Amino acid sequence: MSLSTPLEIVTSYHRAWTSGDVALAMTFIAEDVTCRAPGADLEGKPAYEAFIAGFAPALTGIGDIAELADGERVALFYYPQTAATATAPAAELFTVRDGLIRESILIFDRLSYGPPEQD
Repeated sequence: MSLSTPLEIVTSYHRAWTSGDVALAMTFIAEDVTCRAPGADLEGKPAYEAFIAGFAPALTGIGDIAELADGERVALFYYPQTAATATAPAAELFTVRDGLIRESILIFDRLSYGPPEQD
């Protein structure tokens, strides 16, 4: 099945990595992808894959996904659930061209995903 819209590509990518299939998720990513994330500017598919593969195993679920598409840009808003938090929101703005994700701007509170504080 060929995915034809940027929204279909982004949601397929998101479903893949959030279910733990990082290899499938990377089939939607361009070799020269860029990602701006809190604490990291990533250049190229290997760096992006390492970033996603490092976080994906920590997921225990995904809550409340909202999406907005406008041409080649797609925004997702969701709650990545981990042992540390289930209530910290994340937002991503993707740019899709020629059937691949070329750019991601990721916004989330890094401190929320750290280890829980000890009393």
